[in-house]
Amino acid sequence: METKPQEKIELTVTADSSRERLDKFVAALSGVQSRSRAEQLIALGNVSINQKVCTKASAKVKTGDQIEVVLPLPKTGTLEKLDLSLDILLEDNDLIVINKPPNLVMHPAAGHENDTLVNALINHTDDLSMAFGEDRPGIVHRLDKDTSGVLVVAKNDFTHQGLASQFEDRSIERFYFAIVLGTPPKSEGKIVSNLGRHPKDRKKFASVNSGGKWAETNYWRLSHHSEGVSYLKLKLGTGRTHQIRVHLSEMGCPILGDSVYGGDRFSRIKSLALRQRLQQIPRMALHAAILGFVHPRTLQKLHFQVPWPSDVSPFLKELKFHDAIK
Repeated sequence: METKPQEKIELTVTADSSRERLDKFVAALSGVQSRSRAEQLIALGNVSINQKVCTKASAKVKTGDQIEVVLPLPKTGTLEKLDLSLDILLEDNDLIVINKPPNLVMHPAAGHENDTLVNALINHTDDLSMAFGEDRPGIVHRLDKDTSGVLVVAKNDFTHQGLASQFEDRSIERFYFAIVLGTPPKSEGKIVSNLGRHPKDRKKFASVNSGGKWAETNYWRLSHHSEGVSYLKLKLGTGRTHQIRVHLSEMGCPILGDSVYGGDRFSRIKSLALRQRLQQIPRMALHAAILGFVHPRTLQKLHFQVPWPSDVSPFLKELKFHDAIK
């Protein structure tokens, strides 16, 4: 079988782009069209300046530089299909909006090679974007395994790029709800920091003094239980890995059930009966309730809201938090 050649983009830097960051320059190219994808291509060694591979996203290009970008081929042959019923809120020729259940990993990784959302997606449809040329067809944004809620999947590269641009410019509407240990210092506020790998535990993330990526989380305290549990509404200004979990934990209010960031320290709850009851919540109490975006092709404004699934909703009623969902 003849191997399809990798697609290459070759061009010369003009004066109006001189001194521009490499990732910004590459992101503007047709076929890339997002900063996150540009950063990934650079990190993979797929971008060259004057025939020399450059893996530094912050490198500056200058007039006359010869830039070459290699777009990797999609790799889907090794993915196995998973016969899993998906809760589809909307599907058309360009995208699928899904209500993701808890305890479902987004894409294949060590220990989860064929039991992920991606495996279920390729069982559902043959039409998925391959914008990153990896074993993550259709995936535009991610939710942690334990997190439930609404997400959008792209069926083609045009839609993927259009959605990724909205995530990048922060025009996407994303609201989460969380049950947390403790009480935020204010009824509402904004948490900002640079997030990077934890200096001592590389499996975790933390706010760092140097390096990292800017992260912004807005919160509203909707309700509070006298025994030391609060119900929060959260809006993402950025979408960094573990962002909400880290920001709330560092504020002293880890998400209930989040054992990585201190949400399993139930000794903070004074009432033994409540403590024992809360320990029965089967996962991290974080829910991606609201997602709003502009359809890249039709330009229609879309808005989706999904309630907490049944594994957590009874606890909300017991804590009298259910009326706070707005």
